[in-house]
Amino acid sequence: MSGHGGYLDLQVNGYFGVDFQDDELSADELHRACIALQADGVAGILATIITEDIAKMERRLRRIVEIRQRDPLVAAIIAGIHIEGPFISPIDGYRGAHPGDAVRPADAELMRRLLDAAGGLTRLVTLAPENDPGLAVTRFVASGGIRVSAGHTNASLDELRAAIDAGLSMFTHLGNGCPMQMHRHENIIQRALSLSDELWLMFIADGAHVAFGALRNYLRAAGLERCIVVTDAVAPAGKGPGRFRLGRWDMLIGEDLVARAPDGSHLVGSAMNMPQAVARLIERVGLTQEEARRLTVYNPRVVMGYESETNQHRDRGFGPQRVGHPRQNVVEVDVVVSDRSCDGQPGGAPA
Repeated sequence: MSGHGGYLDLQVNGYFGVDFQDDELSADELHRACIALQADGVAGILATIITEDIAKMERRLRRIVEIRQRDPLVAAIIAGIHIEGPFISPIDGYRGAHPGDAVRPADAELMRRLLDAAGGLTRLVTLAPENDPGLAVTRFVASGGIRVSAGHTNASLDELRAAIDAGLSMFTHLGNGCPMQMHRHENIIQRALSLSDELWLMFIADGAHVAFGALRNYLRAAGLERCIVVTDAVAPAGKGPGRFRLGRWDMLIGEDLVARAPDGSHLVGSAMNMPQAVARLIERVGLTQEEARRLTVYNPRVVMGYESETNQHRDRGFGPQRVGHPRQNVVEVDVVVSDRSCDGQPGGAPA
């Protein structure tokens, strides 16, 4: 694959100490996060707002839109918005770290309120197909040229297929948003993988959300041409180990840069940045530099409908709306790793 440009991260909840779920998010804080993202080689992100009371989600979406309208750097880095929830599975395990009291069945009017609050910037909506009665919201969102992604879901194979017919085209952080213990064959991961010729599959490549060996298997099964790597970054990303907050959640960041609840019971996003994700893909999963670039630079642009240097693999099934390319103030990203691995150990064969 040829092409130039920085990373495009489709799931960023916060960065460099800045929480996008903060009701008091300031223009200076969002600007600072975007400076840090740019310094890490990120050309654009989808700022991600997660499950909460609808009114709170609306306020948080409007705040990002307002700041973006006044700040050219923020406008350049925040290419759009990813709304993750609140129409996800209410079942523990599948719900993940999303607050259970805010999860609700999908409702077209509530979805319209969230899209209106996002000021036309929504590019991706994550929901659980089984929590979308009649798939009305899936159809409504997809008809507007916005990607619909399954996530935090235990949809059956038939439910996933019906959702695809209604406009579903992606799967959010596959291997996560599901219980640690599931049926060894009949589970949501296997269902999604079986539909990888019809869905774009997103993964978090930190080795904790999905073990590196499993990630290698998933990428091989699905094919790199249909896969995307996201960070699912939360506020501590770029800051290192420590204790932080994301929305309602307290988080403990370990030396492995994984965000966990203080009691260790579940993961709460990732504190890694894109260069660290790429290092893991190369060193621990065994991808080449070009393969890692496909997952972090090229494929995200294709799925979001960007023009690219080559149209060979362009997804022609997406709606007519196109996201503006996050092009300002972006430097070329060299997908390389140092002599020492991302975990501080001498580099070697992939795990």
